[in-house]
Amino acid sequence: MNTFQNENVTGVNNEGAHPNLPLRFLTASSIIGDKVHNEKGEHMGKIEDIMIDIITGKIEYVVIEFGGFLTIGEKYFAIPFNLLKVDPVKKAFMFDQPREMLEKAPGFDLNHWPETNLHAEESYWSFV
Repeated sequence: MNTFQNENVTGVNNEGAHPNLPLRFLTASSIIGDKVHNEKGEHMGKIEDIMIDIITGKIEYVVIEFGGFLTIGEKYFAIPFNLLKVDPVKKAFMFDQPREMLEKAPGFDLNHWPETNLHAEESYWSFV
């Protein structure tokens, strides 16, 4: 029986007071709304949503809301999850791209989400 199964059956946390250190797991609700920065510390937006591949069970991409003010001028980007790194100290995600890249890119309309097929993402993000 693995740790999760054992804890589900017994109700006992066998890993101590801080079982998630070093950081290994995050809840979806703790990711949504997280800030995204680049390596220069520039604000790249916030995570608006998470898209999960229902076949593999893995996070395919996150939707980042970028720019705008009071819902005017906001742009949305589908960023493959593997391009983000967690910064547990800042409680944010790092996306190693220049801010100008998102400023110049068109993004997408929230009513027309991008497809999530791997081949489409590979061609779209081939420059990364």
